[in-house]
Amino acid sequence: MPSYRTLARNRDFTALWVGATVSELGSRVTTFAMPLVAYAMTGSALWAAAAEGIFLLGMVAMLLPAGVLADRRHRLRLMRLSLGSGVLLYGSLVAAGLMGALTLPHLLGVALATGVTTGLFQPAEYSAIRTVVPADDLPTALSQQQARQHVASLVGGPLGGALYGVARWAPFAADAVTYALGWLLLGRVRADLSPAPASPVEAGRPLRDLGEGLRFLWARPFLRVMLIWSPAANLAINALFFTALLRLVEAGFPAWQIGLVETAIGACGILGALVAPWLIDRFATGRLTIVIAWSFVPLSVPLALWNHPLAMALAASAGLFLNPAGNAGVGSYRLAITPPELVGRMQSTMQFAAMATMPLAPALAGGLLAVLSGRDAVLALTALTAVVALIPTLSRSVRSVPRPVAWPRLAEPLPERSPVAAH
Repeated sequence: MPSYRTLARNRDFTALWVGATVSELGSRVTTFAMPLVAYAMTGSALWAAAAEGIFLLGMVAMLLPAGVLADRRHRLRLMRLSLGSGVLLYGSLVAAGLMGALTLPHLLGVALATGVTTGLFQPAEYSAIRTVVPADDLPTALSQQQARQHVASLVGGPLGGALYGVARWAPFAADAVTYALGWLLLGRVRADLSPAPASPVEAGRPLRDLGEGLRFLWARPFLRVMLIWSPAANLAINALFFTALLRLVEAGFPAWQIGLVETAIGACGILGALVAPWLIDRFATGRLTIVIAWSFVPLSVPLALWNHPLAMALAASAGLFLNPAGNAGVGSYRLAITPPELVGRMQSTMQFAAMATMPLAPALAGGLLAVLSGRDAVLALTALTAVVALIPTLSRSVRSVPRPVAWPRLAEPLPERSPVAAH
């Protein structure tokens, strides 16, 4: 298994990763600050929640079309279009804030539009990774992606809060700057990220293209199981920890203690991402996936018996320590068995399915707490998590996935190097 140091010598991936990391940090700053700005403008928790919800709506709505675009258009141009649009959109909020003319419709419109640009970026990024990273390096590359997400999550909230304390528009200024830096850094990618040319019959048929991607996923047992398991696991596990969080709030624990829980979770996620390549290399991917699916079951039992920030920190941190290996292992295997010309549609469909149930998690948590005691609500969700873990456990297509060295190898895409970066 190649190390992070070995992958760092891949200049195209490094430019792609650093550019995306910088822009994601800015996005986390804005994600934290935008509900605060909406609340300050309206005094309404509903509008504060709407600011984040509208962003997620735009992102999820764009994922499936973005997957088709990633397989039919130049990936680097799509990513730079996304970041360039973000510069203009967040810059408009900064300008309005400086002039004292920022309005709620403007804020929500930018939230929706930047959600769309984020949805456009993600499938193109995964297609680009499949092109510039050899199959043997994919687990390390996707582990590095996991580390990026945890670092941005850990730093973005405090930074967003500090900037919001300076001025309402300051977080958006920071995001515009990070998007501009990301746009410039992506310009250093020299690999040819244009797609394979489509036949005249295929060109200009987006619905047929989307259907082709869905048929590819459904025809492969492993991908079909992941398509079912991912949204179910996201619903159960997110509802479980959201319930634990609500219990802490109801018990009156101070905000700083709850904040330390999130810090501990983020730190363990980073550590987990660092050791993920080692775990992926040494354990069969299928067995590792099943172990991680079941890991949240015993970890959640202390949450039912002890309603304390320390219990949540220990349980969630242990689960999130293993989670990067699961995400990177499964994600790498999906990329390895998917033809390069279908990666965008495969990734966008999987992500769409995985995210579809996440808005239901808070509702499920709140509903259970309304009719059950806190302990019984946690135990009910623990049981649901166990039932969901049976999905990969009972699947031969998951159990049989070997270590990366024995993965099937498709023909590698040839990352031809362009003399000038695409703009």
